[in-house]
Amino acid sequence: SFPGGRREAADGDAVATALRETREELGVALGTESVWGQLQAVPDGKGQPVAPIVANLGPLEALTLTPNPDEVQEVFTLPLAHLLREENQGYTHFRAAATARFGYTLPVFLHGPHRVWGLTAVITELVLELLAPGTY
Repeated sequence: SFPGGRREAADGDAVATALRETREELGVALGTESVWGQLQAVPDGKGQPVAPIVANLGPLEALTLTPNPDEVQEVFTLPLAHLLREENQGYTHFRAAATARFGYTLPVFLHGPHRVWGLTAVITELVLELLAPGTY
């Protein structure tokens, strides 16, 4: 999943919350000049709106991550080219009730031992639609 969390009283807006959470969870301090924008709100599993903020971290090779072990179990990245290959894309069907065949379908992205699914995959799909229109 991406860094994230609830807005705190000191956070001025969703961007401030995202920048604070990224600093707390990954040890990456970004300024507002790195922010590209905010995507449409997406409901989480409990129906609460999540405001995805998209930012440029710069070259990954120059990035030093210091994940907070209380919040982050593992960090991995996926290249854009990998996400755009059809063999790495799929969908997961969920039942809404025991009597229903399918309740809803969500994207999933595959990468070795990692499977990006749920809200993270939905947000990833929104970003791919913006970064690679016509390709994704």
